[in-house]
Amino acid sequence: MDNAILNAIEEFVSTPWVYLALFVVAKLDGFFPVVPSETLVVTLGVFAATDGAPNVGLIILVAALGAFTGDHISYFIGRKSGARIYSRLKPGSRTQRAYDQVGNLLERRGGLMLIVARYIPGGRTAATLTTGATGYPLRLFSRYDAIAAVSWAVYSAGIGYLGGHAFEDNPLRGVALGLGLALAITVLHEGVRLLRHRISAGRASED
Repeated sequence: MDNAILNAIEEFVSTPWVYLALFVVAKLDGFFPVVPSETLVVTLGVFAATDGAPNVGLIILVAALGAFTGDHISYFIGRKSGARIYSRLKPGSRTQRAYDQVGNLLERRGGLMLIVARYIPGGRTAATLTTGATGYPLRLFSRYDAIAAVSWAVYSAGIGYLGGHAFEDNPLRGVALGLGLALAITVLHEGVRLLRHRISAGRASED
């Protein structure tokens, strides 16, 4: 069964259609976050390392272009109806907390928030919608979002490429390793962020 699945995947990723699929998924993930674009980029990075196809440079380029396009769609959705979307969020939900956190980051760090928020679970869509809803200048949004999209594509494809090299004879294990690394880095990032937040809150209460 594993060989049949592996052969089917290898056959697909060796065709040009994989780049179209990657672009579409990365774009949709910008405003429809249940689409797993990072999982796809990591997986393709694994096969780029083990089989040489698809090309890792093209993976990064297409993923970044798709993410950049999707983020701009989300930005314009935010401009038109961001306030209404926020008002419908369940109070105290994880999604509302992500939006609040991104809003605070936007006030403190401006456009750099777009780069930081991409590595916060649920932060990407919250960031682009929020910047649109607050009327953040499109020129600045595009500049920072380009950096965010490229860094994300390099990071995701790089993790997959690393996993592929670790298991050159078993790409499926490489995919598992790549996704595991991505999850571990996300958990570590969130742990450090929460720790810093608690330390800051503790200092503020002492003052």
